[in-house]
Amino acid sequence: MSTIPDGPPSGVVVPSGVVWDLGNVLIDWQPYAAIAAGVGPDEARRFLEADDFDFMAYNHGPDSGQDWDTAEAEVARSHPHWLDHARAYRVHFPASLVGEVPGSVDIVRALHEAGVPMWGLTNWSDELFPHGRAAYPFLDLLEDVIVSGTEGVAKPDPRIFEIVRHRTGLPLDRLVFVDDRHTNVAAAAAAGLDALLFTDAASLREALRARGLPVG
Repeated sequence: MSTIPDGPPSGVVVPSGVVWDLGNVLIDWQPYAAIAAGVGPDEARRFLEADDFDFMAYNHGPDSGQDWDTAEAEVARSHPHWLDHARAYRVHFPASLVGEVPGSVDIVRALHEAGVPMWGLTNWSDELFPHGRAAYPFLDLLEDVIVSGTEGVAKPDPRIFEIVRHRTGLPLDRLVFVDDRHTNVAAAAAAGLDALLFTDAASLREALRARGLPVG
């Protein structure tokens, strides 16, 4: 439990910690940038807008524990005309990490200074996560990062929230969870977390402040 200098708002039970999604909550993730680095901007746009290929579904395979060689081999079999585009994403992945999401990491730093424990829960492949770890030292402010590709299960599968309970050692209803995807927020809420849909840092700061957390 964190110490709040003036105490939490009347009647508020302060959460015991915060669980953060990473992509597009703390780290600005733009797959277009990686794909464009390999095949050019026009081809990258065509690939991501294609009617016959779902990039997010493709990416979800490695996020769920599938290795990239297997994922790309399936593209070679089923959509060979998109193979170079799919491969470009993995080869140039660091280009997809374009910066910190404005304001969000400031909240992480404020909570860390106040002694509030935090964890990451990210849909990210095991092979590619080290790029994020190397590029964003603020991740060291988190107690731990649960990486879906390492665990072999990805949000919104409810099994990943059992991993959160085990790794944090806290009841899920004592944790705030922040994610930018409706499906993940709904799944987290169903599992018992206090789940917040991220839209921008200012709104998030207000929501956390209302829960008694020391966000400044």
